[in-house]
Amino acid sequence: MHHVLRARDAVPKPEYGGHSAGFLRASLVDGSSGAIHTALGLCVLEPGGSVDAHLHSFEEFFYVVEGNPTIVFDGRAHELVPGACGVVPVGVAHGWRAPAGRGVRWIDMLTPIPRTGGKNPDTFFLDPAPPVTEDAFDIRDPRSRHFFRMTDDDITVNKLTVGSRVNAPTVSGSMATALLVYSGIAVKMLVDQRQGAALGTMFMVEYQPGGVAHPHDHPLEESYYVLDGEVEAVADDQTYVLKPGDALWTGVGCIHAFYNRTDTTVRWLETQSPQPPARHSYRFNRDWDYLADKLSRRGG
Repeated sequence: MHHVLRARDAVPKPEYGGHSAGFLRASLVDGSSGAIHTALGLCVLEPGGSVDAHLHSFEEFFYVVEGNPTIVFDGRAHELVPGACGVVPVGVAHGWRAPAGRGVRWIDMLTPIPRTGGKNPDTFFLDPAPPVTEDAFDIRDPRSRHFFRMTDDDITVNKLTVGSRVNAPTVSGSMATALLVYSGIAVKMLVDQRQGAALGTMFMVEYQPGGVAHPHDHPLEESYYVLDGEVEAVADDQTYVLKPGDALWTGVGCIHAFYNRTDTTVRWLETQSPQPPARHSYRFNRDWDYLADKLSRRGG
């Protein structure tokens, strides 16, 4: 099972009536798509808009696409920048604000999907909060444990082949912050257990010209939101060309593949929910086809 939503069909609608001002959200993936774990959305906060303090019984992942939203998180306010991302753990109070002169946009992923119908609520708004401490967004501060920020240098292989300065404005290098590169594909983890996520992950993917991920499936759900370039995607034997603003979701067992047939890179934001198991999170057709052929030749 899979779902495709084109950019033109992503229409933001008012959200959290009575508890927000100028906040809109376009649902890209939800229960109507067949998802159980993935609610993907494009969030818009108009200039001067806000979302009151609240908490959820699900995890909320975010990635800032445009502007400088302020997240009021657990009693502190952080002005974010494009590329900033993070997770709001279950039960943690938070809210959002936009600067007076400019609107902001971010992608969110909620997991598991919020309940519908209102019978069993999973979002709880709080009394008006007291003034909070303004805190600059500082990725090097160890207290920024639920946040991260990706820059272009973080996903460019050549920029990572030299040593960084001791005062470089990034988190210290380690296996946890490494870039994974294979088959013309670069994968940069953004949010996982390092930031306190327990139910999902969020990462950036970039394909070089000719980059390919051969047909495979997973024991989990994935979503993909295209930011730059275009890619040919195959899901359940159907082929799509995805462009900026398009979203794709693949359910458990959906065989899918990606091919960059252009002469430029393509980049998308990807999520997984639940989190991948320690082993067997990928099942490539080619590996099992190889075994079938090997066994058939052995048997004559």
